[in-house]
Amino acid sequence: MVIIGSLIGAGFASGQEINSFFYKYGSSGILGLLVSIILISFIIYKVFKIAIFYNIKTYKEFLETLFKSKKHKYLNISNITNTIINIFLVISFFIMIAGFGAYFKQEYNMNSLIGSMILAGICFMIFMGNVEGLLKVNKYLVPTLIIFMLVLGTMNISNVNLSQISNKNQNSNIIQAIISGVIYASYNIILLIPALITLKNKIGEKKNIYYIAIISGITLFILALIIYFLLTNITIDISIIEMPTVYVIGKYFPSFRAIYGFIILASILTTAISEGISLLENVCKTKKSYTQFAGILCIASVLFSKIGFSNLINLLYPVFGILGLVQIFIIIKAR
Repeated sequence: MVIIGSLIGAGFASGQEINSFFYKYGSSGILGLLVSIILISFIIYKVFKIAIFYNIKTYKEFLETLFKSKKHKYLNISNITNTIINIFLVISFFIMIAGFGAYFKQEYNMNSLIGSMILAGICFMIFMGNVEGLLKVNKYLVPTLIIFMLVLGTMNISNVNLSQISNKNQNSNIIQAIISGVIYASYNIILLIPALITLKNKIGEKKNIYYIAIISGITLFILALIIYFLLTNITIDISIIEMPTVYVIGKYFPSFRAIYGFIILASILTTAISEGISLLENVCKTKKSYTQFAGILCIASVLFSKIGFSNLINLLYPVFGILGLVQIFIIIKAR
């Protein structure tokens, strides 16, 4: 549940990610999605194996283990990479806070700063519980999200507009769709690895790693397909819609709009918590510094909450993906 909660953020639940990386390629996008899921599942398995074998406690240790040679020739690369990832985690956390406020402004005409302050306060309280707080939140929220999306996907079966997929097939490219799937997996993995490292002591028996990777992959694939087929109901220019799934639900399932609003807010919450805890675990050495940095992070996130949510998907995510390709290659090669 923690892994799924870390992967299905606001971009996923809003439909922007699925549209940008898969749906625009028509049926080829489903192949790209499958490639992406297989890659994510394999990396989850491999990261857990590496983290347990070397008893890795932080993302920095993980990078040092990956890049280290006998002469420690590449140790500086790990430091640089770690710094870049920390910056991305901070920016992503800020934009999640901004997205929370933006939703309330759009739906209820509430001052966006109020929504941002609410989420920042919730995150701070959960941060004080450390990884246990993340586990408790995902234990209840993520199953709720999954169940509702399964219900919504079932109800949408009769509404699936296959002609929309056929129209997109005319301009689709299988190679581009697969590359897009790899990039999607890559940027998700960058943000997921720190969370996996904090969870390694919760696995129990080592054989569970295999089941965790498979179940996580299958669950993510099903949820992504549900959103993919929801998007087929959109007959206008999808690029002008900021939250495609909300548009579809408002048009075809209006009674579910408020519930799906909860899903998006919960997705923002789980993503923000995952990124925040991963960052704090990675940069804080003592309990005092952890508390201080958590406070600074949450206050700063409110101050920077005017950053546009769409920037996370349209600009930062592809950058994450390209930078993450090197890391994926090294993880696959690692013993």
